[in-house]
Amino acid sequence: MKDLKEFNIPFVGLKEGKHLFEYAISNTFFTFFNFDEFKSTDIQVTLEFIKKSTLFELVFNTKGTVEIPCDVTNELYNQEITAQLPLVVKFGPEYNDDNEEILILPHEAYQFNIAQFIYEMIVLAVPNKRVHPKVVDGTMKSEALEKLKELEIKKEKTVEITDPRWDKLKNLITEKKT
Repeated sequence: MKDLKEFNIPFVGLKEGKHLFEYAISNTFFTFFNFDEFKSTDIQVTLEFIKKSTLFELVFNTKGTVEIPCDVTNELYNQEITAQLPLVVKFGPEYNDDNEEILILPHEAYQFNIAQFIYEMIVLAVPNKRVHPKVVDGTMKSEALEKLKELEIKKEKTVEITDPRWDKLKNLITEKKT
């Protein structure tokens, strides 16, 4: 994380109260995590950092777009994302990030890096099923969609044949109600 120094928060020199940090995230950020699913990114992250005497309250807010391939057609499109991540930072004998909402830093720590939290928040904000908006509204023309329509299983209309004995029983139920 040497190259992600801009995401270090040296909290020792900060006064108690609210502080605001802003970050512009581009594709180079994701190369540090060996993540290459996004073709391009334009994401703004704001961090509201509230320093109290015994703990810190952090609220990450993300807004922007990532260019990703559609799962149906493999066409690139810009997916808008928004996300919020609250985090409480406490102090203890050793570093512990087992709980996703609470981070425990050792008492001797003077700064910590938030890059991992930003990375996870952005990646989890992208939907699991990625469908191009033009596929959803039906305006996209592509070879992949044409091939899918061609291979689609056609349902034949079947006439349901029922046993006349069951029909008589059903009539008994409806006759009783009237």
